[in-house]
Amino acid sequence: MKVFVKVRGDFGLDGKFTPLLFRTEDGPVVHIDRVLDVRPAASLRTGGKGVRYLCRVENAQVYLFRDEDMWFLEKILLSEKRKPYLRPQNAVI
Repeated sequence: MKVFVKVRGDFGLDGKFTPLLFRTEDGPVVHIDRVLDVRPAASLRTGGKGVRYLCRVENAQVYLFRDEDMWFLEKILLSEKRKPYLRPQNAVI
């Protein structure tokens, strides 16, 4: 399932963008603990392509995609029984 999100981050001096947090339209703000990988890729589950950010959020890993002007999220499930937990933070986008 493709979940569109708002993203806030920083541009480095080299022009690279690093996402710091994201939020669904009605959901809580979620802080990204660490960006593990960045590469051009397609979302095989939900469709779409662009830059894929593999992010660690607490004990979960999520794919955050930038497809032209839109950002969307694809959750990575470690198993079908265990779903990732996204802890809300008190911040405003």
